[in-house]
Amino acid sequence: MAMATSPHSLLLQNPTHHLPNNSTLKPFNAFPLTSTRFTPITTAKRLSITCATTTQIQDRPPAQAHSEDRVFNFAAGPAILPENVLKKAQSELYNYRGSGMSVMEMSHRGKEFLSIIQKAESDLRALLEIPDEYAVLFLQGGATTQFAAIPLNLCTPDDPVDFLVTGSWGDKAFKEAQKYSQPKLIWSGKPEKYTKIPSFEDLEQTPDAKYLHICANETIHGVEFKNYPTPKNATGLLVADMSSNFCSKPVDVSKFGVIYAGAQKNVGPSGVTIVIIRKDLIGNAQKTTPVMLDYKIHAENNSLYNTPPCFGIYMCGLVFEDLLEQGGLKEVEKKNKKKAEILYNAIDESNGFFRCPVEKSVRSLMNVPFTLEKSELEAEFVKEAAKEKMVQLKGHRSVGGMRASIYNAMPLAGVETLVAFMKDFQARHA
Repeated sequence: MAMATSPHSLLLQNPTHHLPNNSTLKPFNAFPLTSTRFTPITTAKRLSITCATTTQIQDRPPAQAHSEDRVFNFAAGPAILPENVLKKAQSELYNYRGSGMSVMEMSHRGKEFLSIIQKAESDLRALLEIPDEYAVLFLQGGATTQFAAIPLNLCTPDDPVDFLVTGSWGDKAFKEAQKYSQPKLIWSGKPEKYTKIPSFEDLEQTPDAKYLHICANETIHGVEFKNYPTPKNATGLLVADMSSNFCSKPVDVSKFGVIYAGAQKNVGPSGVTIVIIRKDLIGNAQKTTPVMLDYKIHAENNSLYNTPPCFGIYMCGLVFEDLLEQGGLKEVEKKNKKKAEILYNAIDESNGFFRCPVEKSVRSLMNVPFTLEKSELEAEFVKEAAKEKMVQLKGHRSVGGMRASIYNAMPLAGVETLVAFMKDFQARHA
């Protein structure tokens, strides 16, 4: 049978192609490359770099392969999604499973969408082993909206609450809570430019605080909790913003009163916010709480009080299915640790050419910030990387430098390719 030559058919012919055929950058386990459609603009004398690891973590072929017409997207969010998930959504976009309509068109109260949201919740419960005494809500407004919803639902305007701030997002949550409660900053990493997490034993918590709030992974500064503090307040409530490491590793949900996360990092497109809340905490919202911020309203209506972000929830459901097929979050964490190890090793072994400011014990598996010893080369680094189809490596505008977000969906080949480029760049500019 004759082979078609359209871009889509080329993708189907060679779904594992992840680098230009004549690129000088070589990943550790390069797949055979056959296309010559992309012409790199690297110099002829660029060094050929390969990297070796002692432990091999096998990506899932072909699901984790990378097609030639896609870049390696290191954006912090909206972020990379699994290619097999995107292709599944593509196949169902026009006519969802024989319904005669797209998920984007169907009623959120119809049987088709009810099955979608119910399965998404069921799969998420399986992934995180969420106890029955917790409600799962699919909401809108991003995690930032929850900065207000949390104090509005959990305390009165006069109640003290504790904040442990390890980065920009924790700081934003603290400032928003000032409008609806009496937050106390029990520790802040700002004086040290958010590069560490304190010893929990040294924290002076407020005895009558309604809850202790943390941001489990700071997307901008790359600081991640490897374990969690025990609240020493009367309620024993720990609240966590898990937006950028949600579903990247197993979590004991029972240790938290509330977990909330924007989906656009690890589990779906922007527009969906997931809240996991212990049911006994629902129903005590302040009288001035807007109806759309009242957890009781959403829990009683199974996240269908108003029209939810239907297509986004559908996409989250596909990602949950994919994570389960990988073997669950323990297996996903193994892959994430290996990717992070490769990248951090490249930084640490560069003799100071690349630097990561974060204390090693709390470095994020998801967001890797780094700088160049010669800061004047950072713009050139980002520019050259983009030419090699590695995009969104520029650091957050508030901190500068570079940042590689290597969420669940980033294939091992993406990190290997980045490391090869970093070594090449260093060889040419050191």
